[in-house]
Amino acid sequence: MADPTADVSASSTTDWPTTDSGIPIAPLYTADSLNGWDAASQLGEPGKPPYTRGVYPTMYRGKLWTMRQYAGFGTAASTNERFKFLLQAGQTGLSCAFDLPTQMGYDSDHPRAEGEVGKVGVAIDSMADMRILLSGLPLDKVSTSMTINSTGAIL
Repeated sequence: MADPTADVSASSTTDWPTTDSGIPIAPLYTADSLNGWDAASQLGEPGKPPYTRGVYPTMYRGKLWTMRQYAGFGTAASTNERFKFLLQAGQTGLSCAFDLPTQMGYDSDHPRAEGEVGKVGVAIDSMADMRILLSGLPLDKVSTSMTINSTGAIL
C-alpha cells in the first residue's frame, strides 16, 4: 500500500499509470490542472447540453431514481400479476426477465426449450403473450426495461 504521507510531487510521472488510451494519470490534480478547460461549455449545468451532469435540472431531487426489481417467471399472466404486485408495493418501473428459450428465440413448445420454459424468466412466444404480460399496467406512468440478451434479430 502506498504511503499516504509521501511527497508525490517529487515522483516522476513515468512512475504513474496511464488510461487504456495512453493518457497519463497524474498523481495529484489541482486547480492548475484545469488551465484551458471551460466548465460552461465542457461541463454545463444539470439538464442542459452537453448533459454531462445529467438530463434533469434538479436531478434526483426533482425526479427520484426509478425503482425496479428484475422479475419474470412462468407465463405472461403470472408475470403480469407479479408486476402489478410490485407496482402496488412501490416500484416505479418494471424490469422484465425472460426465460432462456425466449432469449434464444425458441417457442415454448420447441424440443430445445424442454425443461427451461418459464424457469428463469417469463416465456414469451407471441405478440399475444406480450399483450397479456403488459395488460392493465400503467405504461403511461412507469418505465419498462426489457432485459434480454442477444435476441435482436430473433424478436
